[in-house]
Amino acid sequence: MKNKHKLSNLYLVVVFVILYAPIFYLMYYSFNSGETMHAFKGFTFKWYKDVFHDTRLIVIVLYTLIIALLSASISTILGVFGALAIRNVKSNKTKNALLSLNNVLLVSPDVIIGASFLILFTTIGMKLGAGSVLISHIAFSVPIVVIMVLPKLQEMSVTLIDAARDLGASRWEVLSKVVIPYITPGIMAGFFMALTYSLDDFSVTFFVTGNGFSTLSVEIYSRARQGISLSINALSTLIFLFTIILVIGYYYINQRNNNRVKGWGAGK
Repeated sequence: MKNKHKLSNLYLVVVFVILYAPIFYLMYYSFNSGETMHAFKGFTFKWYKDVFHDTRLIVIVLYTLIIALLSASISTILGVFGALAIRNVKSNKTKNALLSLNNVLLVSPDVIIGASFLILFTTIGMKLGAGSVLISHIAFSVPIVVIMVLPKLQEMSVTLIDAARDLGASRWEVLSKVVIPYITPGIMAGFFMALTYSLDDFSVTFFVTGNGFSTLSVEIYSRARQGISLSINALSTLIFLFTIILVIGYYYINQRNNNRVKGWGAGK
């Protein structure tokens, strides 16, 4: 048993090294005073200063954050009501069909989704830009929210809803005071997942961005094609740290919600 435990720990260490070694390598050279990633010549914040002094890049970062927050918020609302609709379907065949349709966007290649949206927007004559990016991000984020919220709905006991109705609660009161508080962890998980997917999406966004509008992932790709610059390392490091902050924030909120649910259960 001890040998198996050691092997499993060794396996985890190897996996995490493979996953994070390239990221830490990139972060390490973001502080290099040299011009390349071949040799570390000295410690400097030069590349970070270049990032913060780049006005165009700052505007693109703001656009990216606005698109991510809007798409995550709208897709969370749509996803919650979609999960509620699927949960209330009585026919198992219909429910399974709806779940299958929901999962199609999750398993479909991003290139296919991006090309499909490009064809759609071109056909209806919609100008590519912030609007097309926002609609596309909402579309691929809604299924993610549904997947996160639906398990919480399925584990919720029907007796909670019946008890609320017996006490005279209206349908809106049941939804707002019983259902929504219970599935809040799933809602928060869906929101943060939609936010992170929107922030780092490249494939779909690349197809639906127009001239004069860009997101951070597309901008990094464009700059990397022009040649390796350590400012890209600095920018990627900042994005990675921001993602870590999001993960920690989600973990903290999730733990607080779980403690609240446990405390409520103990009180009962």
